[in-house]
Amino acid sequence: MNSKLPVRVIAFYLPQYHPIPENDKWWGKGFTEWTNVGKAKPLFRGHYQPRVPADLGYYDLRVPETRIEQAEMARKYGVEGFCYWHYWFGAGKRLLQRPFQEVLESGEPDFPFCLSWANHSWEDKFTKDRTHRMLMEQQYLGEADDTLHFKAVLPAFKDHRYIRVENKPIFMIFNPLELPNTSAFIQLWQKLARDNGLEGLHFVAYTYNANEVGKLMDMGFDGVNIVRLFDFFKRSYSILAKTRMKIKRVVFQKGDLVEYATAARYFSGDEDRYPHCYPTIIPNWDRSPRAGRDGHILIHSTPDKFKKHLLQSFGNIMHKPIERRLVFLKSWNEWAEGNYIEPDLRFGLGYLEALKEVLESFEPKEPDGLHTHE
Repeated sequence: MNSKLPVRVIAFYLPQYHPIPENDKWWGKGFTEWTNVGKAKPLFRGHYQPRVPADLGYYDLRVPETRIEQAEMARKYGVEGFCYWHYWFGAGKRLLQRPFQEVLESGEPDFPFCLSWANHSWEDKFTKDRTHRMLMEQQYLGEADDTLHFKAVLPAFKDHRYIRVENKPIFMIFNPLELPNTSAFIQLWQKLARDNGLEGLHFVAYTYNANEVGKLMDMGFDGVNIVRLFDFFKRSYSILAKTRMKIKRVVFQKGDLVEYATAARYFSGDEDRYPHCYPTIIPNWDRSPRAGRDGHILIHSTPDKFKKHLLQSFGNIMHKPIERRLVFLKSWNEWAEGNYIEPDLRFGLGYLEALKEVLESFEPKEPDGLHTHE
């Protein structure tokens, strides 16, 4: 942990951007996320598509120099480490593991990391004929498989670069309520961690619903990452408003468009102040390269508007001890969701510079007391 930074910013990292046999089979030879990014089309006047990477280019994550350059850039602008999406489908089946495995085995880059288990099936929901295709099903096969899973990630937990809270490696679960018995899973892994010389694990639940915090903590989680990306869209719209949004989406193929500055007002909440709640910072969102006109699109995001969001989010947590002053950045490199902070041709390093500027505006000191929530 870099104690010089006032906030522990951990960026979600998509380990995709390299071909794998499964994607070759499903989407065509050589497919990577860049395929969707590059072929994206603007859906309305002023729509920022396609998005073109700048400094790092259309990289391949099999290249060590690329991974090193990403880490150096992240460190320079105040990101403590990457949270790699980790795919374990059961019975030892993993996907997209190569970039992280090479980071782990090579020792490079010497940059902090942790893992978030993306425990969801891979499905094709956006076929032209509106059919549904299961690509890779997420399975839960019981205690023996859970133990096998733990052994697979144990070398990462023991690595000196692994991000910790109170000396316990962070492990996030994307769909915490989907496990057949979440509490039993956590108890098993805590025991296995102690049996293997660790003090335990710091389990973090990922949720889009702040109302689930209490339930998740009762299951044995040590923290909850609240992602309020869609809170604005959950508002109760009038019938007229819903009709207008449907017309935009279906007739004019615009998607559900919302000003970033408006949506960003809902990215923070009172729960963020609790010691066990970790907020999410969001630079933008537009998954039209994957989903076309389906879904929500934030428009007119800029580094200055992102800066206002950062000030509010960081301000909500500065009373916490530094160990718990965690914020998750969604995301480092989700280009096909318009959800990235890497430089592009329009804004360059603007979003990273905004992050660094806001971090430097806060004093990196321990608070006098700890805000608690009963």
